Amino acid sequence: MADGIKILLVEDNPADIDLTRENLDASKILHELHVVTDGLDALAFLNRESPHDSAPRPDLVLLDLNLPRKDGRELLADMKGDESLRRIPVVVLTSSQAEEDVVRTYDLQASAFVTKPVDLEGFGKIVRGIEEFWFSVVRYPSAS
Repeated sequence: MADGIKILLVEDNPADIDLTRENLDASKILHELHVVTDGLDALAFLNRESPHDSAPRPDLVLLDLNLPRKDGRELLADMKGDESLRRIPVVVLTSSQAEEDVVRTYDLQASAFVTKPVDLEGFGKIVRGIEEFWFSVVRYPSAS
């Protein structure tokens, strides 16, 4: 990852997109952030289908659960059921606090489940925590 970690943010809330981008940009971690706003567009990105023909393979997916067209649970199931995508770590970053969502996403092999805080400071802390762990500590498999 000499040219930086490639992150796919799958989020439909413009404010959360901006907060995530601002917090990542404030970090010292070299990264490339790509944003899609629904599950179908995310699947096209991951499969390098139009209009994402030249999309990079993400090193990490930050996934909201409540998305239009194809929700995050369906996208996660699709990713983990696809041999070419299943090794991409997926951090569920959602406003849901429902135990059933936590259980279901882990059953679908999410790498982590994080509930979005409602305040700006808390949101920044979460993004910095994700950044520190997933970008500094974790070792990724070679792209295949």
